[in-house]
Amino acid sequence: MIAYYLSLGLRSLRKAPILTALMVMSVAFGVAASMTTYAVFRAMSGDPIPWKSSKLFFPQLDAWGPSSRPSGQADGELPDILTYTDAVALMRRHGDIPQSALYPIAPTVYPDDPTKKSRSVSGHAVYADFFKMVDAPFLYGHAWSVEDDQGHALLAVISSDLNQRVFGGANSIGKDLRLNGRTYRVVGVLDDWRPQPKFYDLANSNAFGAPDDIFVPFTAAIDQQMDTNGNFGCGVSLPAPGFAGTLSSSCTWIAYMVELDGASQVLAYRQFLEGYLRDQQLAGRFGWAPNYRLRNLPAWMDLEQVVPPETKMSVVVASCFLIVCMVNAIGLLLAKFLRRSNEIGVRRALGATRGAIALQFGVEAAAVGVAGGVLGLLFTWAGVAWMHRVLPSEVAVLTRIDASLLAETLLLAIVSAILAGMYPISRASRVRPAMQLKID
Repeated sequence: MIAYYLSLGLRSLRKAPILTALMVMSVAFGVAASMTTYAVFRAMSGDPIPWKSSKLFFPQLDAWGPSSRPSGQADGELPDILTYTDAVALMRRHGDIPQSALYPIAPTVYPDDPTKKSRSVSGHAVYADFFKMVDAPFLYGHAWSVEDDQGHALLAVISSDLNQRVFGGANSIGKDLRLNGRTYRVVGVLDDWRPQPKFYDLANSNAFGAPDDIFVPFTAAIDQQMDTNGNFGCGVSLPAPGFAGTLSSSCTWIAYMVELDGASQVLAYRQFLEGYLRDQQLAGRFGWAPNYRLRNLPAWMDLEQVVPPETKMSVVVASCFLIVCMVNAIGLLLAKFLRRSNEIGVRRALGATRGAIALQFGVEAAAVGVAGGVLGLLFTWAGVAWMHRVLPSEVAVLTRIDASLLAETLLLAIVSAILAGMYPISRASRVRPAMQLKID
């Protein structure tokens, strides 16, 4: 029966090619606009580590007091990065919980081959726990140890790309790498690892920037006075000139991440932060009540606006455009179906039920949806290709058409066409045979 109704529907659509083309184009344009903006939104809002995002937390401490916030609001948002003093204090008292202070660096790599040019690379200074917290995959070697952190060892974990450029892709474990004039020993080479967004340091670096090429121990980076390549905020002037003044200042420039497994650990860590801030208050460092925030990764991504408001608004606008297109399709379907009132009257007089009439026109509406979906796929592909030209390269590479997007586009087109056809189908199924068959 469905095949028969489909045959009737296709025959009817061929009889009115202009009206059919308008309906198909309406569905296709609406679906393509929605799915193109959705592809960008999906690329920017995807969970970069879904199996662990609820366990990764990012603390904020009130290092500047209420006077630093608009109108002295006690409940205003706190700095999203820490001072060096607070970051190191938290690391000293962290116990067995995996966590890491970190900050972005951009050291210069000096190749051994004098014919090759030195170049600056992006990276992070981190603690050993960092690698197991982010589940970083290793191609060769492994991360350094906690003892290496404590010993301020000059070690490095490098990306596979940097390993290819400097060592030709060979196993470089144990080889030397010159950074900023000092020699670091390579202990690990990461496999192809390009988290987007760069979730471990959203507050301090470009979320969709180039992947990091190098990681060095935090303690060694501080010893070597590696400047931060990220944000740097100061409420007052430095207490002393140079790098030493930065370390002892109230300037915020250190990101922080901690892994907490379960509600009990979260509660214990909150109590730890409360206690630490109270100790700082009693010591005279802070003249205000303890104030902190602790958010997991999904909430942290919202705070840092990884998905810009403009992108969210574009999804809303595209959805509204889809609704407008569907309203247009409703009008076209209604006109088409009611033009066949005589046919409907004859079928009803011959015993066809309202359900049979509704099914017939429902199949026809679904056929319009399929055609609109296929055309919408082409428009979506063109839209994504255009997005690749206007978006930043690091975001564009994430915006792609895959099997799931194709299936969602086709499904949206069919569902939209059927929903748009519900009112016209309802009107068509209520056509009264007597009104159509009477003879004047």
